[in-house]
Amino acid sequence: MKSTNELFKELKMSAIWTALLTLLFILFYRPADGFTDMISALPFFIVYYYCFFIIGKDSVSDKLRNWINGDVKKVILFPAILLILYFSYVLINGQNPYHGTLALVPYLIFFPALLFAARRNKVQKIDWLDFTAFVIYLLPTTLIEVNPAGDLPFKGESFDSIYRIILILSAVYAFGTVRGLKDIGFFPVFNRKFLWTAIWVWFAFYWIVLIIGFNVNFIRYVGHEVIDQALIHKIFLTLLATFFHTAIFEELFFRGLLLNMLTKRIGQAKTWKIFWYFGLTLAIPLALLVGYTLKGGMQWFPALMTICLFTAAFFLEKANYAPSGVYTGLAITSTIFGLVHYHSGAIVYIGFACLAGWAYGYTYLKTKNVFYSAIVHTLVNSSVLIFGLEFIK
Repeated sequence: MKSTNELFKELKMSAIWTALLTLLFILFYRPADGFTDMISALPFFIVYYYCFFIIGKDSVSDKLRNWINGDVKKVILFPAILLILYFSYVLINGQNPYHGTLALVPYLIFFPALLFAARRNKVQKIDWLDFTAFVIYLLPTTLIEVNPAGDLPFKGESFDSIYRIILILSAVYAFGTVRGLKDIGFFPVFNRKFLWTAIWVWFAFYWIVLIIGFNVNFIRYVGHEVIDQALIHKIFLTLLATFFHTAIFEELFFRGLLLNMLTKRIGQAKTWKIFWYFGLTLAIPLALLVGYTLKGGMQWFPALMTICLFTAAFFLEKANYAPSGVYTGLAITSTIFGLVHYHSGAIVYIGFACLAGWAYGYTYLKTKNVFYSAIVHTLVNSSVLIFGLEFIK
């Protein structure tokens, strides 16, 4: 009875979160082609974001897992619903769902859930299959652009895309419900302590960025011509769009899944040193390669940031500030996160991204909630606009 009441409470809270987000969508979205697109998008918006706010709850995952009970037909039901809704939205807006890279969408929706459902031994320990599933799932999502992604609304400026939302939902469902991975932390909750952690981590990180950035001529202050309602409106929309379109996606994959699994795996091994040495041995050559294949000065900067992160992790592990392997996993995932920003083409930016990965990961470890690491991520990404700064690449 208690679990049933808890489930209904979670369903109710998710409905409240969805209603608030829908209200923001209606109030602040400025349609480029009239309100017709927005009205047709609203039902999809509400359904997807309701799933978005509910699927990561432990009570919901536990209920779904018990209901599925190893039945593959039940495993594919949720991904099938996601796919039907996605193709319906694309068709309503006059697009062919089987055209080009859109044909990849069914694979991305069904693959991880089916992979974990096919595993006969329902092991609790993290193993090679978990990381393999993570890589095989994440690579296509980052290397292949699916078009149309199903922006909400379909035309004009997007609040977010259905494609990106279903990637998030598929990952949380596959790893959290079907696999049974704990501590993903994909659920909204208001906690003043968590919020304070996010804010001070943001300030601490950005002070470091400002001090280094101004001294190496990477950042300059340009200011705002006028601080008015239009600027505040722009900042608010930037924060909202960054959180849902970029931050929550990256935080789920890099912190809720990768960092989560890696720290568990290192903890299982009961020794963090071999992972620390192996990680550092791979990370430094990669950081140097990234730095010296880009144009500009300070090619050594990503490698320096990598060394700083692993050094910090070494002493924190020695001091036993957290369970064994936590900071080693944090150093490894932070470096990976920074180096994958190679596409930015800015050497100093990549080094800062490594440091940012530590800030986001630290927030996740302290809160066990990717929504709060995503808040830090959002504030960091929006700080250039908020403070009137400019990056000099």
